[in-house]
Amino acid sequence: MSSNHRALLESIAHRVMLERGLLPDFSSEVLAELAKLQLPATAEAGVSTGSAGIRDLRGLLWASIDNDDSRDMDQLTVAESLPGNRVKILVSVADVDSLVKNSSAIDAHARHNTTSVYTAAEIFPMLPEKLSTGLTSLNFNEERLSIVVEMVINADGTLQDSDIYRAMVTNRAKLAYNSVAAWLGGNGKASEAITAVKGLDENLHLQDQTAQRMKDLRHTHGALSLQTIEAKPIFDGDQIQSLEVDEMNRARVIIEDFMVAANGVTARYLSSKNFPSIRRVVRVPKRWDRIVEIARDHKVGLPENPDSKALEEFLVKAKAEDPLRFPDLSLAVIKLLGSGEYVAEPPEGSAPGHFGLAVKDYAHSTAPNRRYPDLLTQRLLKAAIDGKTVPYQMDELQLLAAHCTQAEDTVNKVERQVAKSAAALLLESRIGERFDALVTGASEKGTWVRLLTMPVEGKLVNGFAGLDVGHQVRVQLTSLDVQKGFIDFKKVG
Repeated sequence: MSSNHRALLESIAHRVMLERGLLPDFSSEVLAELAKLQLPATAEAGVSTGSAGIRDLRGLLWASIDNDDSRDMDQLTVAESLPGNRVKILVSVADVDSLVKNSSAIDAHARHNTTSVYTAAEIFPMLPEKLSTGLTSLNFNEERLSIVVEMVINADGTLQDSDIYRAMVTNRAKLAYNSVAAWLGGNGKASEAITAVKGLDENLHLQDQTAQRMKDLRHTHGALSLQTIEAKPIFDGDQIQSLEVDEMNRARVIIEDFMVAANGVTARYLSSKNFPSIRRVVRVPKRWDRIVEIARDHKVGLPENPDSKALEEFLVKAKAEDPLRFPDLSLAVIKLLGSGEYVAEPPEGSAPGHFGLAVKDYAHSTAPNRRYPDLLTQRLLKAAIDGKTVPYQMDELQLLAAHCTQAEDTVNKVERQVAKSAAALLLESRIGERFDALVTGASEKGTWVRLLTMPVEGKLVNGFAGLDVGHQVRVQLTSLDVQKGFIDFKKVG
């Protein structure tokens, strides 16, 4: 049995990062540049409100809602009631570009990894923490420069009007998804962070109502009600005790729907200014035929050709009928849809939309501290707002989009491998035990299953003939390798 789980997983994570060609550590050049940065975006850039078209929005009831342990605050939100049951939603995004300059050593590191890497025991931030959790983070009670996406939402959830501009903001409350969701759902009191700010409780209720309307509308148009199962290890000291899954909740819906809308506004804004953009797309599902088969097993007929609206109706029905097993069905559908990719879009372009979100225009823009495409988008946006020339040529953007897709895929593999090492540590004493499982992958490379009793995935090394994604199967744990993150099962019964 391994003694210090955390230290072991940290060493595995470092090794796997290097094996996959990612950079786990910041270079001496990055650290030298970092040492020169002492002031946040506001003072560093010598920017004052009113100058260069920068608005002063420090007085608004801005708040951040994120994970309990998040320290890199990328965005803030606030709402304002308008006549006719309309609501103005403002999303403020950290101005990271003001300190992270294109072609700097810090930028080169971020461009290489393209995203923060969240492994079971350690986070490898895309930008040094002095920036991502400090100088470029929209931290509580700190004045910061930001890009604001303004959206006017009608009573039916449709977008009536939008604008994007630069502004100074101050975060009035650092809130966490779970406590905000419990309070909004009537299962808990408002946290001290909410009650300390006069009017914030009303503002959050207004944001919640607006997000629900926007969500309902997106789902009417075929956005998919998918439930992902991302397990993170829970440590007691340095030992793993269990794996916990983040549940979707009302507070997450607020942020998700506002960000999806803001990303759409961003893409259209760049087009309107005759600027190219980097879009996130999920093309037509790669295995629609198998999704049709799974629906048929649930006595639902889907059209022969991919149809997000019909798929969404099936998912809603399946969730209502069997909420406990819905995550398993959802996981099978996610695997069959295939992963997203980044594409460079010319101003007049027609990139495919995002199938799972039922949106046509979708540019990643709301997390520039932790995703490189969002930082690229921010540079394009700032140039467009300020009437400057396009900072990236189309061929350069195409190369960057392809690189971001490839690197993100690599990062996912690293995160999965370290997660499997964590799961292997948890299962060390359970070899020979039997479990109910769901087939989550089936190809020439192998057949993969996920246990139904705990969020653990492994390879089916025996008895996989005739199995496909979505099939349920009884398996026995036969062997595991903590260092390699291998967990092997065989089919039984």
